[in-house]
Amino acid sequence: MNNTRPDLKWLFNQHKNPDLTLCQKLFSPEVARKARRFHRQIPGFKMSPLLALPQLAQMFGVGGIWVKDESERLQLNSFKVLGGSYAVYKYIKSLLKADEELTYAELTSTEVRQQLGKITFATATDGNHGRGIAWAAEKLGHDCVVYVHAETSRPRIEAIRGYGATVKIIAGNYDDAVRQIVVDAEKNGWAVISDTSWDGYTEIPTWIMQGYTTMMAEIQEQFSGQGITRPTHVFVQAGVGALAAAVIGYYHALFPGDAPRCVVVEPEAADCLFRSIEAGDEKPRTIDGKLDTIMAGLACGEPSPVAWEILRQAACCFVTCPDYVAAKGMRIYATPLAGDPFIVSGESGAVTLGALVSILRENCVGELRDFLKINHDSQILFINTEGNTDPVHFRQIIWEGANPVPREYWTDSAA
Repeated sequence: MNNTRPDLKWLFNQHKNPDLTLCQKLFSPEVARKARRFHRQIPGFKMSPLLALPQLAQMFGVGGIWVKDESERLQLNSFKVLGGSYAVYKYIKSLLKADEELTYAELTSTEVRQQLGKITFATATDGNHGRGIAWAAEKLGHDCVVYVHAETSRPRIEAIRGYGATVKIIAGNYDDAVRQIVVDAEKNGWAVISDTSWDGYTEIPTWIMQGYTTMMAEIQEQFSGQGITRPTHVFVQAGVGALAAAVIGYYHALFPGDAPRCVVVEPEAADCLFRSIEAGDEKPRTIDGKLDTIMAGLACGEPSPVAWEILRQAACCFVTCPDYVAAKGMRIYATPLAGDPFIVSGESGAVTLGALVSILRENCVGELRDFLKINHDSQILFINTEGNTDPVHFRQIIWEGANPVPREYWTDSAA
């Protein structure tokens, strides 16, 4: 690790011979095909775009910058609905003891609803996951209860309520909301659909991660249309690590021995995966406190154990960023170079692009740049995980210049 730049930290994964068995088991091409077959049946479902930013790529001297824009996913402004809806589907399938795959029409049929009765799905969220579960429950005719922590913004809460869910605000942080929903679900007979795992609760979080592979299958199809076999580098953001594990696990399953270089990016105030790697004993670490970051979707203090097992083996590098890096990424997306597309990205969606800019344009991160081997042939993939999910905060950053980049780290002065 290089501490020359104390507010941008990185660690290289020290695994010499990683065990990628779990990647092959959980994220094989067949798993992705099953998830995609389900999602394609949802009314209004279509592929989200994979956008090229050729002018930005030229500016930074790389072969290509590609952004999978999940802000357009099912009009829900986030990728989270992919995992939530697939987990709800798999849960219902398990209740029905169905050996064959169920169609979306069967899931919503009167016959299935009569067999199941009324289910109350429950989850804890920073916003986007809860909205996805509420959407899925409403579509399938069931109830939903969502717990949010006290710092969750009003627009995110109202977006969840917009799909008929009951929302309860819990004192503390995201992890406190998770712990409380487990207790209350046990008392009330609710079905917990959580994107983080814990001891004795791994199957549903695994289904959620597998649901994300629909997005990855789309990306590979879209790259193929551009004559690109795979990206050379993937930057993926992490909270509990579920998305990062799905993305990185998928690529290691699809390209065993030749996967892209995968970088996990976290907020410095909620860097539980970074600290887990830093500890060096292969055990996950927990962060307590407020987890005070503008990246609400990444403000998680406890890694998902299932995701951790994949990331500690397969990720090549872990990076933590201050909030202004995410804000800078938002502004770059929102004010593109002439010829590049305009992209609406929230704080959690843009931090990876902000991190890349810091890595490429600042002299003090040369060690990391050299390790990643980013050059004029590199094809770099980002996932814009969310759009404008908090309009007030979005305007504060884009219009008012909140979370400014310190002068010494301005791109032009570092060029």
